[in-house]
Amino acid sequence: MLEVAPDSPLRQAALEVERHVAEAGWDQPPRLFALVSTEQLRESHPELADQLDGDYTPVEQEQLGVDRPVEEILPTIMWPETVDGCAVVIERVMLPPSAEADLPEDPDELGAYVAAHPDRQEVRIVAAVLRDGSGHTGVRARDGEDPPLLEGPDLVPGLVELLRASMS
Repeated sequence: MLEVAPDSPLRQAALEVERHVAEAGWDQPPRLFALVSTEQLRESHPELADQLDGDYTPVEQEQLGVDRPVEEILPTIMWPETVDGCAVVIERVMLPPSAEADLPEDPDELGAYVAAHPDRQEVRIVAAVLRDGSGHTGVRARDGEDPPLLEGPDLVPGLVELLRASMS
C-alpha cells in the first residue's frame, strides 16, 4: 500500500470502507456509508461494544440507485447531527491526461470514446469526510492481483467537495 497521507481516524475509516467493498469484487454500484463515533455507538448499543473498534464505525446506507449519477445524488443528502462523517465508494474509468485534447464534446460520443480508448483504466474510488472538513481519498486500479491503493486528502477533489456539502 502506497501511503501519501499521515494516518488518522478518518484514514482508518476510509480504509475499512475500501476493504469492505473490495471483498465483493468489482462492477458494483455506488455505495454510501455514514461514519458514526464508535464511542457513541458503544454507549447507545452496549451489546455491540465487543464488535466495534476504531474511532469511527462505517454504517452502510441503502443503495444509492443507478437511475442518476452519484454526483447528482450526493448534493441532495443531508446527514443528521449524530453522523460525524460520510464515505462513498464509486467505480469509474479514467484516461491519461494525454487523452484530454481528443475528448469529443458530445456525451454519447464521449462514452464510446472512453470505452474504446486503449489506455483507459478502471478504478475504485473511496472518498470520506468529517464534519470538521477533513477528507481522505483512496484510488485503486483494477489491475493485477493486488494493485496498490493510492491515498491522499484530495485525490478526487470534486467528490470530496460533494461529500463536504452533504455534511453542512
